[in-house]
Amino acid sequence: MKIHLTINSALEENEIHIHAKEYNEQIERLMKQLQASQTTMIDGYIQQEIHMLKISEIFSIYAEDAKVFLQTEEQEFESKRKLYELEAQFAKDFARVSKSTLVNIHKIASIQMGKLGTTELMLENDVTVHVSRKYLKELKRHLGIGRDS
Repeated sequence: MKIHLTINSALEENEIHIHAKEYNEQIERLMKQLQASQTTMIDGYIQQEIHMLKISEIFSIYAEDAKVFLQTEEQEFESKRKLYELEAQFAKDFARVSKSTLVNIHKIASIQMGKLGTTELMLENDVTVHVSRKYLKELKRHLGIGRDS
């Protein structure tokens, strides 16, 4: 991949142009990373109150009873977005670990590989999150561990 940088003081804001032979996984990941890097805050709701949360303070995001929740160290906030939207928006910092849960990879304290192929994540806030076998390989790739990294 070639990377070109052009400095133009006449521009009012930064622009990124991607020229590709075809749309593939690498291009998709690059676009998700660029989009995610622009977002540092998200709105979370507790009843009628709107709280602005730093992405770096969110430990996990999960769906339950058709609602999506943002879990911080102290509280849980409801999100108005869908889980798949948040997964795409925060692809750089969050990994899907089950059908209904995303975790902040920077908040993982340890990974416990149990008997019978079960895997649990211990987050820095002492919350344990189950990792589905379906998502384990992708989680390891995201963390850069294992044989496929």
